[in-house]
Amino acid sequence: MSRATRDTSARRARARRRLTDDCNLNSFHGFGLAEPITRALAEERYDAPTPIQVETIPLVLRRRDVVGIAQTGTGKTAAFALPILDHISANPQPSQAKTCRVLVLSPTRELSAQIAESFRIYGRYLRLHVALAIGGVPIGPQARALARGVEILVATPGRLLDLVGTGAVSLDRAEVLVLDEADRMLDMGFIHDIRRIVAKLPKHRQNLFFSATMPPAIAELAREILRNPARVAVAPSASTAERIEQQIVHLEASAKPTVLAEILRGEAVQRALVFTRTKHGADRVTRALVRSGIGAEAIHGNKSQNQRGRVLAAFRDGRVRVLVATDVAARGIDVDAITHVINYDLPNVPESYVHRIGRTARAGAAGTAISLCSAEELPHLRAIEKLIRMAIPADPRRARPAPAKELRGKAESHQHQHRSRGPTRPHAPRRDAPASARHELAMVPFLQPKHREQSGPSARPPRKQWRRA
Repeated sequence: MSRATRDTSARRARARRRLTDDCNLNSFHGFGLAEPITRALAEERYDAPTPIQVETIPLVLRRRDVVGIAQTGTGKTAAFALPILDHISANPQPSQAKTCRVLVLSPTRELSAQIAESFRIYGRYLRLHVALAIGGVPIGPQARALARGVEILVATPGRLLDLVGTGAVSLDRAEVLVLDEADRMLDMGFIHDIRRIVAKLPKHRQNLFFSATMPPAIAELAREILRNPARVAVAPSASTAERIEQQIVHLEASAKPTVLAEILRGEAVQRALVFTRTKHGADRVTRALVRSGIGAEAIHGNKSQNQRGRVLAAFRDGRVRVLVATDVAARGIDVDAITHVINYDLPNVPESYVHRIGRTARAGAAGTAISLCSAEELPHLRAIEKLIRMAIPADPRRARPAPAKELRGKAESHQHQHRSRGPTRPHAPRRDAPASARHELAMVPFLQPKHREQSGPSARPPRKQWRRA
């Protein structure tokens, strides 16, 4: 780097510190970002930064490690992409073959593609190369894109390890590591892959770590990766309960197809996202809707990347009104106009319920979340209500409960299964305070100031890991 470039970078850093210390940051100009970046933001009509952007961007500009608790829809992609682009603009370097300067890891193909597109949009006036490495498509074009070196590489863990294994990319020159949706990576069984990737990175780098929740396994991973991290915890501008009308429909499992079709015909459904627990279930529900005269498409891990891309584009453009998806595939769906989220199957991981219904009521709009609950799913419902600290109101108009004798038999069978397993661990006491992002951080010991004693309830036991087939 030339002396003139170093002097320019130093002046911009001093200006940024003055602006971020003295300004209330009600516009992106207050961060002192490079002019090509602010020009691109103006063209995209980005006027005021979101709360997570206000807290995160100054920290990243100062080259701090950051751990952030933030849900989908809070603007966290721009929170890490903008300061990273500013760093690249202020510190230009010639590209080196088969290397990257910034590595961004995300759990799904769709989310990775959206992150890469965001970098291209915000950095359209910068001379930089962004590469995308995801499964489901041929690996050859991705290897060729990396041959001359890139500034930013966005990847899923499995495909990245494939590229590293074949020598198509080396990670020893990465300056920044971003882990997005870390809790979903835990659910998908990517923790070991992430540790393998981190072992190939240089020790001196900046680490940015984002997660919607902070279970113990994720807290341990953050402790291993981050160095003296700054803590950022930002809740959505309005709570889920305030912006989303939530309903439960109690019914027999066999009645679900009929009730789902009634909802999609009777409600003012402009665009609906239907969740199933399995890939085969998504296909089965889609076929049933089509037989009922309701146009629908499915998206899940068994679909090729081209198929998923076409279906998602049709859903975003409004050519498909109903999209049936699994949790994994839906992780990258970022569509503002979803009016209804319908849980055909209740998730067996309570946090997934929050992620699911967060797909509606985006960009300040209202939304509706309807969950179909059979007798077998009542334990899942209780776990969800315990997590969100509220009882979800039932919709009696569509209730199709099983006969009392059948419900009693299922309840007795469920109790017998519990007795056969022996004594169970007593439940943790219910917390009076509502759950929040800052409360999640308060449960992580290594993120607390050293002069304070840790307080608050114990963390929940780690969730069972699973890997997508």
